[in-house]
Amino acid sequence: MSTIAAALDIITYGEAMAMFVAAETGPLARVGQFTKRIAGADLNVAIGLARLGFKVGWMSRVGNDSFGQYVRDTLMQEGIDQRCVTTDERHPTGFQLKSKNDDGSDPAVEYFRRGSAASHLSVADYVADYVLPARHLHLTGVAPAISESSRELAFHLAREMRAAGKTISFDPNLRPTLWPSRAAMVEGLNALAALADWVLPGIGEGEILTGYTQPEDIARFYLERGARGVIVKLGAAGAYFRSADEAGVIAGQPVEKVVDTVGAGDGFAVGVISALLEGRTLPQAVARGNRIGALAIQVIGDSEGLPSRAELDALERSEAARIAHAA
Repeated sequence: MSTIAAALDIITYGEAMAMFVAAETGPLARVGQFTKRIAGADLNVAIGLARLGFKVGWMSRVGNDSFGQYVRDTLMQEGIDQRCVTTDERHPTGFQLKSKNDDGSDPAVEYFRRGSAASHLSVADYVADYVLPARHLHLTGVAPAISESSRELAFHLAREMRAAGKTISFDPNLRPTLWPSRAAMVEGLNALAALADWVLPGIGEGEILTGYTQPEDIARFYLERGARGVIVKLGAAGAYFRSADEAGVIAGQPVEKVVDTVGAGDGFAVGVISALLEGRTLPQAVARGNRIGALAIQVIGDSEGLPSRAELDALERSEAARIAHAA
C-alpha cells in the first residue's frame, strides 16, 4: 500500500451517500420521480480535484449494498483511489432526498444516514502508510459530526499530517443537527480548524463559530489560532482572504441562472486547494475558487458542474485574455 500512497497528492475522508434529486418542483412528499446521483462534501472535493489531474485518495466505509456499490463505481469512474474504503457487512450506506427549486433558493434535503457504515469510521481505519506520504489533507466539518469515533479519526488524521509537515485545509461545512449541541459543534470545529493551514468558512458559518460578523474579524480569529491563510466565502459577493502578509476581497463570478446551490462551497474548495498546491498566490487561489464555485451552482447535482483540467484551463485563458484586453 505504501507504494500506492507515495503517488497520492491529496487525502480526504468522510461519508458518501446515494442522493435522489426530485425531477419536479414541490414538496418532497408529493414528488413521484427522482434521479439518482452521488453526494458527500468531502467526496465532492475529491471528485473535483481528481478531475483536475490530482491523485486523490478517499477514506470511508460503505455498506455491502447497492448504494455502496454505486459509491465504489463512482470512485472508479472518477479515478479516485479507494484502497482505504472498507465494505461494512453490518451497516448500510446512507442516502438522501433533495428537492428541485426553480427560483435559485436552497433545496430541501432529507437525510437517511443514522447508523450508516460511514458513521462507524474510527481511528482503526487509519493506515499510516496510506495517509502520510500524501502531500495534503482536506477535512470538512461533516465527517467529524456523524459520530464520536469519526470525529476522533478527523483529529488523528490532522495531528499525524501536521506532525509530518504536510498541509491541511478545513471547510467547516456546518451540520448542526448532527451534533449533540451547538456548543459542542463550535468547540469541536474550532479545535479542528486550529490544526489546519487553510481555513475556509462561509460568512454565516464564521459568525456561528467565532461570534464575529465581519470577515476581517473571522479571519483574524483563525490566524491567531495558527492558520496560515483564511478565506471567508461571501456568496455572490465573492470571498475575503487574509494571511500574515496580505488581505483583500476577490469579487464573485457573475451567474445568469442559479440552478442548484448545493455543492458551491465544495467547488470553491476545489479551486482554492488546487491553486495553492500548484504554487499560485492566495488571491489567485480565491479567484479560482470563485470560478469553480460559480460553475457548480449552474447545474443539478453536487459535483456535476466541477470542471476537467482542460475546461478549467480554457476558462482561465479566456479570463486572462479578457483582462488583458480591458487593460
